[in-house]
Amino acid sequence: MASRISEIAINKLREAGFEVIVSEEPGEEELVKLIRDVDAIIVRSKPIVSRRVIENARNLKLIARAGVGLDNIDLEAAGEKGIVVINSPESVTLSVAELTIGLMLSLARKIAYSDRMIRNGLWVKKEAVGYELFGKTLGIIGFGRIGRAVAKIAKYGFNMRILYYDVMRIPEKEEIELGAKYVDLDTLLKESDIVSIHVPLTPETKHLINRDKLRLMKRTALLINTARGGVVDTEALIQALQEKWIAGAALDVFEEEPLLPNHPLTRMDNVVLTPHIGASTYEAQERAGLDIAIKVIDFFQK
Repeated sequence: MASRISEIAINKLREAGFEVIVSEEPGEEELVKLIRDVDAIIVRSKPIVSRRVIENARNLKLIARAGVGLDNIDLEAAGEKGIVVINSPESVTLSVAELTIGLMLSLARKIAYSDRMIRNGLWVKKEAVGYELFGKTLGIIGFGRIGRAVAKIAKYGFNMRILYYDVMRIPEKEEIELGAKYVDLDTLLKESDIVSIHVPLTPETKHLINRDKLRLMKRTALLINTARGGVVDTEALIQALQEKWIAGAALDVFEEEPLLPNHPLTRMDNVVLTPHIGASTYEAQERAGLDIAIKVIDFFQK
């Protein structure tokens, strides 16, 4: 156990006969030692299960990620050693979707900005005029579980028009239910008032949102990223915000985490920042732990 999961999940593993060793987010050196003789390892977004770590595993059969995404695991190295990699993406869907909507509201209504100004003794009533979400066009990049959950809240909660882009188009019946229209990426960026990112970080999605793509967006548009920091070119985003190509951004994820205190993004009033907390709810953590514990048990009981 190289990351914290719920006690309920740990107890479930122990009840199933597993010896559970707990070491929360160890560094690479410690992880190399920890992994040497274990049959399975459970991680969250940290630590990184690198090639070096995997090559030092003598008995490892399973790497389990409690949550969504596998970008902290060297999948190629695992595959070469015949090690199975699993995750539990279903567990965090609602929490990430709700945070996404929260970031939209915070940015559109200048909630974080207003809070910060009041704490500094400034009553910024005129400066804090914002926008309603109701009736706006929401472009969703990546229409998996989380993207669709965001669409459902946006459609039925705020009557938003939904555009989506993905490598796979969903069935027409689901499009009708969600009021979602499939478009290419450039069209989505040009027509959306708010763009929300929900794709994994892969070689294909690395810097998917770059200078050219940011230039396509409306000057009044907002960008939300609760997926992975590397999907957005940070330097290009900073330029877009400084030069007002877009109106603002709300980010829960970053190319380098944690974000440095003096980072340019921390000094911008048209930016809302959260420290990668999309899955950080009590409910999601309990679900993620239980889901992955059950999957680990099932794997070894086959």
